[in-house]
Amino acid sequence: MRFQRFNRQARSLAILIAAASAYLFSGCSQAESQSDDQAQRTPQPASQSPGAPDAAAAIPAIRLVPAFPKLTFNRPVFITHAGDDNGRLFVVEQPGRILIVENRDNADKTEVFLDIRDRVHARHNEEGLLSLVFHPEFKSNGQFFIYYSVANPKRNRIARYTVAKDDPNRADPDSEQIVLEVEQPYGNHNGSTLLFGPDGYLYASFGDGGYANDPHNNGQNLGTLLSTIIRIDINKTDEGRNYAIPDDNPFVNREGARPEIWAYGLRNVWRMSFDRKTGDLWAGDVGQNRWEEIDLITRGGNYGWNLREGFHAFSSGTSDVPLIDPIVEYGRRDGLSVTGGYVYRGERYERLQGVYLYADYVSGKIWGLRYEDGEVKAHREMPMQERRHITSFGEDAAGELYVCTFDRLDGTRGRIFKIVTN
Repeated sequence: MRFQRFNRQARSLAILIAAASAYLFSGCSQAESQSDDQAQRTPQPASQSPGAPDAAAAIPAIRLVPAFPKLTFNRPVFITHAGDDNGRLFVVEQPGRILIVENRDNADKTEVFLDIRDRVHARHNEEGLLSLVFHPEFKSNGQFFIYYSVANPKRNRIARYTVAKDDPNRADPDSEQIVLEVEQPYGNHNGSTLLFGPDGYLYASFGDGGYANDPHNNGQNLGTLLSTIIRIDINKTDEGRNYAIPDDNPFVNREGARPEIWAYGLRNVWRMSFDRKTGDLWAGDVGQNRWEEIDLITRGGNYGWNLREGFHAFSSGTSDVPLIDPIVEYGRRDGLSVTGGYVYRGERYERLQGVYLYADYVSGKIWGLRYEDGEVKAHREMPMQERRHITSFGEDAAGELYVCTFDRLDGTRGRIFKIVTN
């Protein structure tokens, strides 16, 4: 028992040391890590994540199986499909490339769909080309959207591109149209996802701007797009914008508020997804000192940052609206940086139907939960033979799930795995 306890302590120490030297998506700068030291030295209470005694029966175990055993990637941070029935998958590499890979186990080559490394600023571990989404009408209009970091000044950019007229496997790099830019005061907290909702509008997440403790108080400021999820119409334009504001956005008529905002008070959402069946919007919000959280995003919701971290008070101050609780949280015993996932809606694994899967980037743990009628019905950690640094989940056209991983925290080599049940 003493030897086992020593091994557990050694593994925990190794995780913390590695994380301190290479926080990638945790949203922690070097200065911020100093404020985290006390939290890491202080024994943390057990995770307050809801659960159920029969979780193992309600949620099947999973395995990660190499999706493309012959291929590796350079810092893969997202994988998705184009919705055009061509059987292709698109892998986003953080330095600035999007690669096409055929969706088959024996794929032995990739094809460059877009290379904008000359435009992408990726000096900080959390900067780079971070997100990709295809227009719902991509098959007919050839449009897709990306989110990436730009320098001088630091800012995050959402841009529209189109496919080359003479080659469906190549984007036109000269077709860029800037949709929206948000100034970024620091190099971290660039957490982002681009999604089209069931309503046809584009949703995008922005971190709180970086550094520690939200020094600019962006979390509770409706006058900035930092620390928010936005919702815009990219098929129309308003005067002075390359997009339009949907009339039913919650803050359209609020003086001093940005009308693009759909939800706010989010520290650094790293991956969000819509449930294909219910339309629910799930998000993993990266914490600072102690707590990582999973949220269900609702119209106009205030998720508490920086007044609160998870279920717990973080700083003094009050809100004039109720703060929305996470669905689940976990503490530093279980990980340091949440990676939000997907509700499984594929057809291959019936017992996995309706399970939301998420992970921690640093510890490599994966969890599954069932959420029904406003309650967590089951919640469990998935036993894994080998843990990996999971940067993102992704779906193919059929709803089967994949994960992007780094072999090491520094991301020098990455692989794609698919999720299967035991």
